[in-house]
Amino acid sequence: MTGAKMGFNTKRQTLWGWILISPLCLGLTLWVAFPMGLSLWTSLTEWDMLSKAEFVGLKNYITIFTEDELFLKSVRNTLYFTVLSVPLQMIIALGGALLLNTQVRGKRAFRTIFYLPSLIPIVVSSVMWLWLFNSQYGLINYLLHSVGLNRVQWIDSRHMVIPSLTIMNIWNVGNIIIIFLAGLQGIPKDLLEAVEIDGGRYWHKFRFVIIPLLSPIILYNMIVNMIKCLQLFVEPYIMTGGGPVNSSFSFVLHIYNNAFKYGKMGVANAMAWVLFILTLLISLVIFKTSCHWTYYEGDR
Repeated sequence: MTGAKMGFNTKRQTLWGWILISPLCLGLTLWVAFPMGLSLWTSLTEWDMLSKAEFVGLKNYITIFTEDELFLKSVRNTLYFTVLSVPLQMIIALGGALLLNTQVRGKRAFRTIFYLPSLIPIVVSSVMWLWLFNSQYGLINYLLHSVGLNRVQWIDSRHMVIPSLTIMNIWNVGNIIIIFLAGLQGIPKDLLEAVEIDGGRYWHKFRFVIIPLLSPIILYNMIVNMIKCLQLFVEPYIMTGGGPVNSSFSFVLHIYNNAFKYGKMGVANAMAWVLFILTLLISLVIFKTSCHWTYYEGDR
């Protein structure tokens, strides 16, 4: 009798477990697994969203790598933006978090000021920076001219357009600063005091205590911002249209044009899978190498 009751309770718990996780399973199926499967199938077809899809196998992938002149250009632009933006974002965000972690007057106000840009919609900030970067009437060039410096062709120059988008991207580091600040406040003060007792200075605290204990957060911010930078779209779409001379033509903008401008949905989905694989490979490389510089408190 007791065994029967235990079996009934086990089945009941299993049933309730499935009931409780069913929303998550349903969400993952409807909004992740099904769209990814449909996208993969579409990448193997020729489809203009109006006529019936025609299965063409790997033709779209072959076309991307052999016939698409803008493919490599868009990949280079996106990787250039990512390599330039991510390290600068990390350094500036960590520096801002270190400053906000000190005992200064108006600390809460400064935290709010640093975080505010993260609350501005990307479309609004793109329009604002489009005005700031204007080569003739922009505020940045006005300030440069007022101090006797030459005006800069920010987004009108093919050499400066990616650095200009990087500057705009760095302006929006408030969320990274907050994450770093939370990590700094979680560092035990007795470890920092121990460095002082041993005669160490701030550099020794930073090198041997702060950086090792922040390394998991550095890894997280690096991965998240790398993925975000590889998905660069709104800024070049609104501000430059991919110009000048395709110098800011990003990979996602290329996907968008193929899907909604040229009606090549199969090619666009094939490009999306290439971007997915590229992001996955870069993430795996970072994760594999992180064991050499990431410290966890449970490690021995």
